[in-house]
Amino acid sequence: MLPLSKFIHSTAALVLGITAFTLSTAHAQNMPTPKEGHWIAKDFRFHTGEVLPELKLNYTTVGDPKGEPVLVLHGTTGSGAAMVNPAFAGELFGPGQALDASRYFVILPDAIGTGKSSKPSDGLRAKFPKYNYNDMVDAQYRLVTEHFGVKHLRLVIGNSMGGMQTWIWGQRYPAFMDTLVPMASLPTEMSSRNWMLRRLIIDSIRNDPTWMNGNYTEQPKSAHFASVFYAIATNGGNQALFKAAPTREKADQFLDSRLKARYTGDANDHLYQWDSSRDYNPSPGLEKIQATLLAINAADDERNPPELGLLQSEVKRIKRGSYVIIPASENTAGHGTTGQAKFWKQHLVNLLQTAPKLGQ
Repeated sequence: MLPLSKFIHSTAALVLGITAFTLSTAHAQNMPTPKEGHWIAKDFRFHTGEVLPELKLNYTTVGDPKGEPVLVLHGTTGSGAAMVNPAFAGELFGPGQALDASRYFVILPDAIGTGKSSKPSDGLRAKFPKYNYNDMVDAQYRLVTEHFGVKHLRLVIGNSMGGMQTWIWGQRYPAFMDTLVPMASLPTEMSSRNWMLRRLIIDSIRNDPTWMNGNYTEQPKSAHFASVFYAIATNGGNQALFKAAPTREKADQFLDSRLKARYTGDANDHLYQWDSSRDYNPSPGLEKIQATLLAINAADDERNPPELGLLQSEVKRIKRGSYVIIPASENTAGHGTTGQAKFWKQHLVNLLQTAPKLGQ
């Protein structure tokens, strides 16, 4: 167990190892070129009993397949490739960094329903099987074991939806990894503001007369509006948003820029993605986790507020569990804080240096 992470760390401790954005970009340029591919999982069975004869799973990898395997999981509406960016990969995958791609083989899958993996917009629309986070994790497990031939992971790390899936990984396949780092997530039932606002996205799309039970001819406008509403309500951080929009005029400009931005998603895909969290609840199985676990959340995370005390109490149930809460500031971004590895990368270094290997 990591002794320093059982309490809220000071800002000074968290800024250790922070590098400038330009340095991050340089590291990203020095890491091996990411490779993209896909694999077909045959006869994939969903938790509903529905079966897809062929489930396409897209992925991005960084590093040599002979390196220690690491699984990196993205957030809702995201993709594995999108995490290969200066703020995340640029702080982690470069020479001498925490997940140096000359040492680690980094696998970044697109979850079911996202990125270039099989999803409703591929053609089935609302007839696509109703998937949940367990289905996503099982698909990732099949990709890692059947396609890449991995028998044991050094690390599973995920952000937001990927963080929630990391909690599930630790229970569903407890002997398969040494370490777990769930970020921007709670190991408790989907509830409160987090679920209420997710349901508003779902209902906004379903109640839009142009949705037509998923058979729309153009994207329902409600999908864009609801997505902007949810993002501002549950992301960005109070201090950072005030810094960006300290007057009504600037607030209007900020909002208008979001509303005028081109909507690049698909309403059915987004509906399914948000609805897939409906039955998320890893709390009953936390004692099953064998890996060394370090949960990382932000003090200003709007979706997972630390004042509820849920993370702090639930982590105590894990034998090798600990947590870090990143202090809020005008430089953090609420729920989006953990997408910036500069805030927590030194904790990851410490974890990988001290966590035991549980065997192959």
